[in-house]
Amino acid sequence: MFHNIIWDMGGTMVDTYPHVDATLQAVVLDSGQEVSLLEVARLTRRSTNLAITELSRRFGIPEARFREREQELKDSWKITPPPAMAHVHDVLAAVAGINGINVVVTHRDRASARTLLEGLGLQVSDMVCPEDGFPRKPDPAMFTHMINKHHLDPARTLAIGDRPIDITTAHKVGVAGALLETPGIELEADADYRITDLAEVLPLLGA
Repeated sequence: MFHNIIWDMGGTMVDTYPHVDATLQAVVLDSGQEVSLLEVARLTRRSTNLAITELSRRFGIPEARFREREQELKDSWKITPPPAMAHVHDVLAAVAGINGINVVVTHRDRASARTLLEGLGLQVSDMVCPEDGFPRKPDPAMFTHMINKHHLDPARTLAIGDRPIDITTAHKVGVAGALLETPGIELEADADYRITDLAEVLPLLGA
């Protein structure tokens, strides 16, 4: 049974992908070309940066155009944030109810991450972001920092993320990983658990 959770944020706690996918698709459509949401989604589930690079290459559209629209989307979230992922509040509360720790390890900048957490009422104990000076996942430094800072027992800690990189990073520090998958999009990952709904985490928690 797990006592603590190390959370990824976008696509895991917050349902950002539908907005991101539609935004990147719109850039392609506005250029007079065609790309399906599924094609975009298969790229963004690996990495938004990878998706932008690949779409730019494939359709001959400057990366700057995609990044400008992405930034406009992030700015809009300050007023209208994307929804919280289904059952994320239930899992956060369950961990708190057994005196566990919820922490966030994200590549999102701190201002954007804090805006989303506060706007959606997502209560966590701590968060580490790129501005804190640690290298990005799959380097385990951010995970190690949180484990040491909060004295987390790796054997009783579960990492939840939506990308294979989250699982890889978790395993480097001896933490089990749950991959939150989008139905219809297969990802190669050595996940300890594969879930499509955060409610599936609840039976894994215990004091």
